[in-house]
This record gives sequence, C-alpha cells and structure tokens, in this order.
Amino acid sequence: MVNSISTNNPQNVTDYPNNNTYFLVWNFKEGLTTAQIKPVFQRLCALVINLNNSALDRFPESKASCVVGIGYDAWLQLELPKPLPKELKNFEAITGGKHTAVATKGDLHFHIRSDVKSFAFDMSSIIADCMNEIAYCVVEVQGFRYWDSRSILGFVDGTENPHGTDRDYFAVIGEQDPAYKGGSYQFVQKYLHDLDAWKSLSVEEQEKVIGRSRTHDIEMSDDVKPKNAHIALANVGDDLKIVRDNMPFGNVATNEMGTYFICYASTFTTVEKMLRNMFIGNPVGNSDRILDFSIATTGSLFFVPSLDMLNDFAG
Repeated sequence: MVNSISTNNPQNVTDYPNNNTYFLVWNFKEGLTTAQIKPVFQRLCALVINLNNSALDRFPESKASCVVGIGYDAWLQLELPKPLPKELKNFEAITGGKHTAVATKGDLHFHIRSDVKSFAFDMSSIIADCMNEIAYCVVEVQGFRYWDSRSILGFVDGTENPHGTDRDYFAVIGEQDPAYKGGSYQFVQKYLHDLDAWKSLSVEEQEKVIGRSRTHDIEMSDDVKPKNAHIALANVGDDLKIVRDNMPFGNVATNEMGTYFICYASTFTTVEKMLRNMFIGNPVGNSDRILDFSIATTGSLFFVPSLDMLNDFAG
C-alpha cells in the first residue's frame, strides 16, 4: 500500500524556462543490488531538497531549481510505494510510416535550471558527485535561451503553453490519483535538427511546416494552415494541454543542433495522444512535417514525486 503521507507540495514543474538548463539522464549500474542503490538514492533525495532550499535562500534572483524524475524500472528497483502512479510505465516506441518516437532507458532524470549558469553547473556537479557511485550519466544536454524563447529552427517555442493557474491544473496531479497528488508525469525527448535541409526552405515554406509566422509568432488560420503543420497535430485540444519547458542546444564543432523536449502533465495519455498525432498522423499517414527535419534520438517517461513524497523517500 502507498504510504499515508501528504503529497500536495509539487516540485518546481510549473516554472517558466530560463536562461540556462542542464538535462541529465542517469541509469543505474548493472549488477548493483537494491541494498547498494537505495541508501545513495535516499541521500540524493535529501540533496535535491537541500539544493532547492539553498538556492531559494541564497540566490532567489537566480531562479535556480532542480526537479528529479524517477523511471518505471527504477521505481521498482528502489522498492518505492505500490501501487505505482497510475500512468507510470516504460515508454514504448511509437512508429509511423515515416518516423519513430524512439524509446530509451532512463532511471533518473534531473531538470536543472537557473538564470545564472554557474548555479546550474554547480548543481549538476554536486548531483554527479552523489550519483557516480551507483549510476552512469547517459544523456547530458546544456540548453540555453535563444533570443525571445525561439528554437534553433528560428520559431518561438511554447506559445501554446497554459498560463496562470492552468499550469498547475494541466501539469500537476490532483484527485485523479489521490495517493500521488502533487506529482507530475515528465516526458523527455532529445531532437536533432537537419539545419541544412531546414535552411534550404524559404521562410514562407518554413511557416507552413510550423503553422505560425516566423517574425511575429502569429498562428495561421485553419483554412490556410496545412493539415500536417506542427501545431495542427501537436496541439490536441484546449482541454488536453501540457506544460512544455523545451530548450535549444547546439554544438558548432560537431554541427549537433537540436531541441530538448520536456513536458510536465497531470496525465500521460495527453502526451501519448500528441505523439501519436505527430508520428503516426491524424488521420494515419498525415504525420507532422517538422519530423522531416527533426529526429528524436531519445524518449523516456518519468514520474516526479511531490516534495513531501521526496522528503519521505529521503528517510
């Protein structure tokens, strides 16, 4: 049975993207037992709480925070409460006629952000010092704010995000799963963009791919917007929203340019519906044209426990 504890205090899942972000995915080392992993995990939970409290007290203007998410396999290995959160599972690949939303293993995910890069770096380093004993970091992406919240493709990202109290409604679990109230589902994908192919398009053609104007971020009317435009398929209704915290990243030397997609949702079925629209198509075969220029190289689902539950995990 799930422990009877207060779970109404969410982690910082509804904040807005800021200037510097570290995205870290860690997988437990093979061969380690639960008895070896769990004490480190308990210290980690206490550490995350400490880092957040310290940031708030010492440098409130930095808007620094760390959100930790736990994967399905890790939840079982760590012997965390049962029954599990209702929609926590291993993400399964979604394969369409042209594109695939791949599924990759992830035991723990850290979403570290700060307007001051030094703070984000120190948080990441301190967490690594704790995690190195039991796990390997398999994904590290350093995101940054690009102009007025644009992706590397040049278009504003996240315009359809909810605001105000709607952010809590769509991102944080309420009475639909009382044992995990205050928690959130966190889904992540690392996309790599083919910028040479993208730049070969005219601005007008790029706008048709996205469904918005590039300069002013104005959505096309439904009678003009292509049926396979990104926003025509990725937005699945005003009653089914998620909170996106996507960030661009880039490496000039290797020409690895992309977007780290991360979202928080009170129900993962909303995210699945969006992904199926994009990768399989709605109707089938009408897939998101942005995928002709953007390849998903990772895909993992995590559960973000409330701060109260995280404190309980710390022992």
